[in-house]
Amino acid sequence: MSERAARLRSHLQRLEEVTRLTAAGELTRMVGLTLEAAGCEAPIGATCEVARVDGGSIEAQVVGFNGDRLQLMPTGQLAGLASRARVSVSRRAAALPGGAGILGRVVDAAGRPLDGLGGIGTDGRIRREATPINPFDRAPIVTPLDVGVRTLNTLLPLGQGQRVGLFAGSGVGKSVLLGMLTRHTAADVVVVGLIGERGREVREFVEDCLGEAGLARAVVVASPADDPPLKRMHGALYATRLAEDYRAAGLNVLLLMDSLTRYAQAQREIALAIGEPPVTRGYPPSVFAKLPALCERAGNGRLGEGSITAVYTVLVEADDPDDPIADAARAVLDGHILLSRELANGGVYPAIDIPASASRLFDKLATPAQQAAALKFRRLVSAYQDNRDLVAVGAYVAGSDPLVDEALALWPRLEAFQRQAPAERVDYATSLAALEALVESTESPTHPVTQPASGELPAGATAVPTEDVSAPSPTSARTAA
Repeated sequence: MSERAARLRSHLQRLEEVTRLTAAGELTRMVGLTLEAAGCEAPIGATCEVARVDGGSIEAQVVGFNGDRLQLMPTGQLAGLASRARVSVSRRAAALPGGAGILGRVVDAAGRPLDGLGGIGTDGRIRREATPINPFDRAPIVTPLDVGVRTLNTLLPLGQGQRVGLFAGSGVGKSVLLGMLTRHTAADVVVVGLIGERGREVREFVEDCLGEAGLARAVVVASPADDPPLKRMHGALYATRLAEDYRAAGLNVLLLMDSLTRYAQAQREIALAIGEPPVTRGYPPSVFAKLPALCERAGNGRLGEGSITAVYTVLVEADDPDDPIADAARAVLDGHILLSRELANGGVYPAIDIPASASRLFDKLATPAQQAAALKFRRLVSAYQDNRDLVAVGAYVAGSDPLVDEALALWPRLEAFQRQAPAERVDYATSLAALEALVESTESPTHPVTQPASGELPAGATAVPTEDVSAPSPTSARTAA
């Protein structure tokens, strides 16, 4: 009887706690986007309903407390709120649509459709948060992922379950490269999180970058810049949760989030609003705790599950790679891809700065032959970029450095190797063959290159000039950002 009585007592205590936490209070203060409520109690992360004067309500989340007062952050517009408005802890579970029924759809951070295609199937309901995976339970990253981009397949290979950052300033082709990865990557499902970007870019990305075929196996979670900061954060968490759900079902998922910087800025707005002090360029400490908490949710699942290969875009303010968010992102990700403004200005797309980019799993994913070829390519590109100015002013004397001479002779082919049209897909095997053929030709770099007699190039190959390239114009090159 004592054991039964203990269970009953425990059950009654839980009921009392629920009743106590759902007691209604009232809105006592509003500063900026921060609401303050008195008379009700709720834990951090709980959802509350704040009544409007027109009879409706808005949703808000508990983000802090000050004594016996709760600090709330809304997920919607604040119009219609008044002093002493009723505030109550919501009894509804925060369940969001998931599963196969949401594939091919564009939704907001709450799972509501934005594409005008009607309601979303309820074959799966998920919560926004998930339990972290024990690191020892995760499967190792050993399988290369074919992303369909020649430069990435060969020089910066990605593995299934790897997390990388795409670092770029504004207007250097970031969205175009994301579209290429979405269409060309050999993944079962693609989850795209458009967080804090311009609203017009949502439709442009879906129609121009994804296309009808790409959207069929994808789901897009959009929370544009005019959404409240909490809703932008929820969008990133929801996109990640969807990817986790597909991974648990045994699927290989590509998660694209544009951008990680906007997620950090949303957390900064919330933290500063509730009084957290800034420490680094206006960013409070909680921002640097939230970044790894989000990124660590991607990666390989448990043995027998699928994988989440994640690409997070990071906006580099003023093209400064030492921006605090960029620096923090490099520390928690498994590699970084830097886009160069100078390459983009020179018409080289995707504008990937090879010497400044790195994949931390390159040694595990690439064969010894591929590693040697990639190292040779990097050395040639670096030699050209380091000596470009000397060549331009006529200060370099041919024969002074054999590596520089080789880089000057091969530069048109090196640059052509990096170019790839957005609609062009180059598979892994073709990419490796093109790299090996380019590196093998360095034994006689000054020999002119001829095209096949038929006038057609092999699949995935890029046309190469046939004129004498022993002294290319240095203005054709672009250095790293």
